[in-house]
Amino acid sequence: MLGVAVADRRTRERAARRQLITSTARAIAEREGWDAITTRRLAAEIEYSQPVIYKHFASMDEVVDAVALEGFGELAQVLARARTAGDAKGSLGRVAHAYSTFAAENPTLYDAMFTRPTRLHFAAEDTPAEMSAGFSELRQAVATVAADQDVDTLTEIVWAGLHGLTTLGRGGRLRPGLDAERIQLLVSEFARGTARRPHSPARQRVRG
Repeated sequence: MLGVAVADRRTRERAARRQLITSTARAIAEREGWDAITTRRLAAEIEYSQPVIYKHFASMDEVVDAVALEGFGELAQVLARARTAGDAKGSLGRVAHAYSTFAAENPTLYDAMFTRPTRLHFAAEDTPAEMSAGFSELRQAVATVAADQDVDTLTEIVWAGLHGLTTLGRGGRLRPGLDAERIQLLVSEFARGTARRPHSPARQRVRG
């Protein structure tokens, strides 16, 4: 029993050290950007030696991925609250606005999740649960207007639209002050388009 207790304590301590490294990296990035994070900087901030950091993360890329996973978990919670905040009919609009707001309020975290290179796998068997949860919340909202169409593909399209508006807006490529209107138009046009989709679309014959 003593051995089990010691092992449990070491597991908790290891998890606590890993969390401290992750949250410190996130705090530095939010103040100074991702390029400011190095093992030396992290070691100085948390008063660990660099070898201790490498026991938990093999590289800075792994640290950023850990921060990104935190972000995906937080995004999933935000989308879940928005989706269940009212009736199903308006869930897609609420979720879309919640996504846009999350991205605007957490630009550094959003970069780690969706902009920076990552080794996290999307839409794969080993996709982390935090990432799947966020997609699932958006998918459930899209399903309310999908009719008989493929929900996964439609969800990817809505996600791409939201990400595009987010990225262009942050880069100053869109007119300022119209984010909410663009999100609402995206949602309404998407819902209208799925509703009027022909049941038996004609296929164009390829000419040889």
